[in-house]
Amino acid sequence: MQTRWGSFVEATVNIVIGYVTAIAAQIVIFPMFGLYASHTQHLLIGLCFTVVSIVRLYLLRRVFNTIRYFRVTHE
Repeated sequence: MQTRWGSFVEATVNIVIGYVTAIAAQIVIFPMFGLYASHTQHLLIGLCFTVVSIVRLYLLRRVFNTIRYFRVTHE
């Protein structure tokens, strides 16, 4: 079982690694499609996608927890 602190550290590291990976990918991939952005724009775009990913992950966890709750309580 993971402690709350361990969960927090894991989630934080996951977000930071995801953000850095997104920025690096944008810098490489965007020019392949004729898109050019400043470093500041890359950072802001990466931040937007990071927020979207956090919301997506949160909502999916809530959905699966709800499904598990109904499965357990209605069996």
